[in-house]
Amino acid sequence: MAYPKKKSSLNPTHSIKKPVNTSVVKSISFSYPPLDSLKGTAFLSQNRQFQWTNTGNVIYPIIPAYAATLLKTKGLKIFWDDAIAEKLSYQQWLSRLNKNKPDLIVIESKTPVIKKHWEIIKQIKKECHWRPLVVLLGDHVTALPQESIDNCPVDYILIGGHYDFLLDELIGHINSGQAPTDKVYKLQKPINLEKLPIIDRKLTHWQLYAYNNTNYKYKPGSYIMSGRDCWWGRCSFCSWTSLFPGKNFHSFSVAHTISEIENLVNNFGVKEIFDDSGTLPIGKWLNDLCNELISRGLNKKVVLGCNMRFGALTQKEYLLMKQAGFRFILYGLESANQKTLLFVNKNEKTTDALKTLKMAKTAKLEPHVTVMIGYPNETLSDAQKTLNLARYIFQNNLADSLQATILIPYPGTPLYNYCQKNNLLLTTNWDDYDMRQPIIKSLISPQKQLELVQDLFKGVVNSKFIYKKIISIRSISDIKHLFNYSFKYIKKLKDFS
Repeated sequence: MAYPKKKSSLNPTHSIKKPVNTSVVKSISFSYPPLDSLKGTAFLSQNRQFQWTNTGNVIYPIIPAYAATLLKTKGLKIFWDDAIAEKLSYQQWLSRLNKNKPDLIVIESKTPVIKKHWEIIKQIKKECHWRPLVVLLGDHVTALPQESIDNCPVDYILIGGHYDFLLDELIGHINSGQAPTDKVYKLQKPINLEKLPIIDRKLTHWQLYAYNNTNYKYKPGSYIMSGRDCWWGRCSFCSWTSLFPGKNFHSFSVAHTISEIENLVNNFGVKEIFDDSGTLPIGKWLNDLCNELISRGLNKKVVLGCNMRFGALTQKEYLLMKQAGFRFILYGLESANQKTLLFVNKNEKTTDALKTLKMAKTAKLEPHVTVMIGYPNETLSDAQKTLNLARYIFQNNLADSLQATILIPYPGTPLYNYCQKNNLLLTTNWDDYDMRQPIIKSLISPQKQLELVQDLFKGVVNSKFIYKKIISIRSISDIKHLFNYSFKYIKKLKDFS
């Protein structure tokens, strides 16, 4: 149903004085402007931990894609404007924006690039003579909305991660003649994910993200997101805890997820799908999904990946996932020290890691593990313990790939609040929150932390690991994936040089 043209009453909990803009929104641009940096390419959309990367990886921004699709069904003209993925120059992007002249421009931001986005918004307001509305969204502005209002002429800040429902409500208010005077906008109504249409992949240029992503062994690949965001949702370091706080987990029905998968497989020939829910729904939901994939024969047409937590599943469930077509499982190991897992509220035991990885490998799945360096309570020997565990995992073929990062306390997270309260922040210059250098005071020097990350990347690739990778090759796709991953693995070292 299209937006009403006549005025309609708002939820009484939302204070309205008078419209701040009398325009009607007929067109909307989902824009990721170019962000030039000698550090690399901005790894921004659909990413819980921002970084500048030299790997060339891009991730399909799922929730903005749902928003674009939903708003198209309401009669809006949509411009999908990801200049980062398209590798456009800033002037090319600005010229295209001037050509399309959207009534409303949506920009997703994160902590390390928020200041760049402030300057871009200033330029939009100065040079775009048709006077578009500009909306900022993301975890940083959710945590610190007033900061962006004070530093740039943004029209609205959206609070929370349900960008689709937020934009739908906001535009409905604007087009009914009752635009909110408060620049900070929160959801007024409960959400129902089942009301969202299947993502329009053509509209959102899915092919831009189908090849340059090391999560895919088989290409083209794409993303879905069955849940928002993680059913635990309380890890103190996760930037998305401000977008989707714990105990507010929402998931699509199995039927909706199957429809997304069938659309990708049957209409676009997608060969691998990664479900980027913070943690894939488990229990009956997962059992029903796997059985449906098998009964429809989708397990013969596409392979799947997902995020999962240690200790969440049984051996039987992993075997069922393999039968259903799952290949790639991503786990957050984070630390080998139980005191650290308690500190970050991980709600896992260190003993769960090896048990879970062995079960995943028994099911012939391909685990990926992530670790972090730079916890304020860890000594050098604690960090070495984590690195030694990661090396053990690789030497014994319990994982197929690795991600190592510097711990960053993003605004809005419990970790940031803790560091701020205890005077542990080395800086509040947001430009430095890009995982290129430590931000938290630690018992380990900043230089040593960077060396540890480098050592881990270098140390896990030993002759035994390489041999097992070579003898595991079964197809041309395996060879291509191994070559591509090795090439990007080497480039990854530059990110922490």
